[in-house]
Amino acid sequence: MTSSSTDVSLRQPDTVDDPLTAVLRSGARRLLAQAIEAEADAFLATMRSALLPDGRDRLVRHGHGPERQVQTGIGPVAVRRVRLRDRGADQAAERIRFTSAILPRWARRSKRSGGGIWRWLSLS
Repeated sequence: MTSSSTDVSLRQPDTVDDPLTAVLRSGARRLLAQAIEAEADAFLATMRSALLPDGRDRLVRHGHGPERQVQTGIGPVAVRRVRLRDRGADQAAERIRFTSAILPRWARRSKRSGGGIWRWLSLS
């Protein structure tokens, strides 16, 4: 197919053609990742006293969850949440759960534009 001067290419919603926006998104991604890691480390440090009968830590890191897009004022930012595993829970009621205050459950999969998690963070 040949191109002519009447063809207009439309900008795709997820593409970034502005270098400043790309820098802001990568900075936001790194900042969120560091904050979430620090929050998980602090939670693990407070739970160090919870041990299994054989002396091992009851709560351990278990990798990261899948990467999710969180809608922000500068566009979608990819975030991976930290997963922690409770090795000593026999029943679901006894399980120790880690829930991030930085990345609450309802803000993880936000498809709505106009602030998303950044609006929530500015209110806290």
